[in-house]
Amino acid sequence: MQTKQILVQDKNVRTSLSILQKIFCDYQPRNFAVRFWEGSIWNPERGEQALFTMVLQHPGALRKMFLPLNEVTLGEAYIYNDFDIEGDIEAAFGMADYLLQKGGVRLSLAQKIYLGKQLLKLPSDSKQRVGRQAVQLKGALHSKERDRQAVTYHYNVSNDFFALWLDKLMVYSCAYFILPDEDLDVAQERKLDYICRKLRLLHGERLLDIGCGWGGLIIHAAKKYGVSALGITLSQPQAQFANERISREGLSELCRVELCDYRDIEEPEGYDKLVSVGMFEHVGESMLPEYFERAWRLLKTGGVFLNHGLASGLKMPVIDSTPTDRRKSSVTFSDKYIFPDSQLVPVSTTLRIAERCGFEVRDVESLREHYMHTLRHWRRRLEAHHDEACKLTDEPTYRIWRLNHAGSALGFQTGRHTIYQTLLVKPDRGESRLPLTRTDWYV
Repeated sequence: MQTKQILVQDKNVRTSLSILQKIFCDYQPRNFAVRFWEGSIWNPERGEQALFTMVLQHPGALRKMFLPLNEVTLGEAYIYNDFDIEGDIEAAFGMADYLLQKGGVRLSLAQKIYLGKQLLKLPSDSKQRVGRQAVQLKGALHSKERDRQAVTYHYNVSNDFFALWLDKLMVYSCAYFILPDEDLDVAQERKLDYICRKLRLLHGERLLDIGCGWGGLIIHAAKKYGVSALGITLSQPQAQFANERISREGLSELCRVELCDYRDIEEPEGYDKLVSVGMFEHVGESMLPEYFERAWRLLKTGGVFLNHGLASGLKMPVIDSTPTDRRKSSVTFSDKYIFPDSQLVPVSTTLRIAERCGFEVRDVESLREHYMHTLRHWRRRLEAHHDEACKLTDEPTYRIWRLNHAGSALGFQTGRHTIYQTLLVKPDRGESRLPLTRTDWYV
């Protein structure tokens, strides 16, 4: 133990250190430190600089983290402060992957039994965990009521909480960067305008934004392009915030936001253009036919639909089978605390279903790196407002979003997650009505 307190007297520290040494014996390079609750430190390997420090907050911390060892248990131990991460939390996900056996530790049955016995020697902390709790959803998967519950759980935390780390327009999707360290406000406004140019919005057209969030896109489209825009969301605080901002901007005659499920919009061929940004991953693979069929009916002939959504990435197995066969094998931390009932599917699946519904695919663009940079901006801004975030919500809520931003950024960097903007057209007897080139997108 490379620490100034080599001869540790605390038996729980000795037991915890023994467990860590056993688990991380093959972790190379061990570029992190561990600080125990009484102040002693297990330093990184000789010659390595600590990228982060894992802080064990009490004698039973490892027991809380590792019994049983899975993604949910480890995540809950972090958000309820059984342990903390000081420094680069994104770097800590390499350690987490190792712990969860995604490319690191491989323990024999005998080793697992030994470590289990060692963990049980540590004190059991039965203290009630206070603050934000795991979601409890009722009803059939992707029923309207259950989807409303899932959206409410995530988005109805606090408008002021989201405002601490989002841009001034409150855009909760990836920005569009020229440089990684570019101002987030600039990059988000560029993204909104890029979407409007891809849609080729014209003055007086009717635009429907499915899952409009706090209304940033429809406000931009109404102000800059003179369209008549309707945004729909399942979050009442989002709708209220958006409509108040629309009123302040003097745009009430051009746009509005309604509390509405996309399945309840009944205006056949009522819209010139459709857009969906950051909502698609909540739909669920089994519901994609209905999603695209509904979009087809709502869109005028010759109209354009821009679908901007997450997708499963490079390192996830892609199986050409039924949605049931691709069902997740276990509940993830995100399922319980971040995006309940969300599902990422390969872009090939999305395009196939859209085509079956009659759409012609005109453009597909990956914005994977843009989301990585966006999430890092969000994490830094959130960390800079830790105290305010906790006053508006609580410590577990702050930690949930910090963990999500860091883990998701790494996911986009490594290709585990990705995101696409797909431009779909409802052809007019074979005519797309689109220009021959994309030159106007980049002017």
